[in-house]
Amino acid sequence: MVIARSGLTAVPSGPGADALIAAMPIALVVLDGEGRIAAVNAAAEIFLNASAGYLMHKPFGLVLRLPESCLAGLREEAVFASFDCIADRPRGGRTRIDFHSTPLADHNGWRLVSLHGAAAAQAIGDRRRGTRTAIGVAAMLAHEIKNPLSGIRGAAQLIDAEASPETRRMTKLIRDEVDRVAGLIDRMEQFTDNRPLERTSENIYAILDHARAVAMSGFGLNIDVKDAFDPSLPPVLVHRDSIVQVILNLLKNASEAVPMGKNGTIWLTTGYRHGVAVPSEGGRRLSVPIELCVIDDGPGPPPEIVDHLFEPFVSSKSSGRGLGLALVDKLVRDNGGIIQFAREGVPERSVFRMLLPRA
Repeated sequence: MVIARSGLTAVPSGPGADALIAAMPIALVVLDGEGRIAAVNAAAEIFLNASAGYLMHKPFGLVLRLPESCLAGLREEAVFASFDCIADRPRGGRTRIDFHSTPLADHNGWRLVSLHGAAAAQAIGDRRRGTRTAIGVAAMLAHEIKNPLSGIRGAAQLIDAEASPETRRMTKLIRDEVDRVAGLIDRMEQFTDNRPLERTSENIYAILDHARAVAMSGFGLNIDVKDAFDPSLPPVLVHRDSIVQVILNLLKNASEAVPMGKNGTIWLTTGYRHGVAVPSEGGRRLSVPIELCVIDDGPGPPPEIVDHLFEPFVSSKSSGRGLGLALVDKLVRDNGGIIQFAREGVPERSVFRMLLPRA
């Protein structure tokens, strides 16, 4: 124990940085100014399937073979992140990883690299397969159901013309239910539209202001919406109407997460994330540095559905159809971005995080 003499106060020293890094469950690798491994923790030894003695002083590019685009990012002086990156481990075979690289202050060229299995990328891939299934189901239902619905509604209108007041109440019920089912089918049909969106350079703040104004005039009347914006963000490359729809869906979802009878707060935040990229068609990686978060202080979804939130027909609401967040995911991907969910902070809050391309 180290005692700091300050009056009568004895302050024991805490664990050192080496002990903290060694205990972390995330694979951490320290690279020196020449890109050689200077230190690893136990999680990195497991991830790389090699001992610290074997790894020490070896070039990182030999221990973990990465695409040139990722290696170039490691050579940058700024913070760098890459998701769903295909890497070869000489002792572990081919794998997909997410990694994050941070320069070490006061150590020129040194970096701390964290390695993760690409669970997020796998989840996104699973989402895409689920959405494709929903597209097929939606197309089939739209074709098979909408025509009979029109006939049912037309028959109810004919009966209504000569019916008694009691019968008219029943025909109105029929028409209302037909309209409700038709509305649900219309929402499902949005999944079948695979035409590429015409994206243009847009001011993200104008989009946010419009979506917030719409929300506050309707479902958000009793919700306090606060913001924490980065004022220096460049324009985003998006399809304006679809991103407005995404934000409205997320705001509505957040407002409904607040328990009945309680005052809820929603936060809208923006930021710029250097080096964040996602895979695209043809193996290219697209930069998605513009971050937009919709945060609420509700209790969050049940743990058993958190990993499936963006899949079609998954909902924690008794009246939900499970289409809102699935459509959000599709529209964000159509705009070249990604969306993620997490419970963060103390106390915990629900965070829907969008990453979008800059113009």
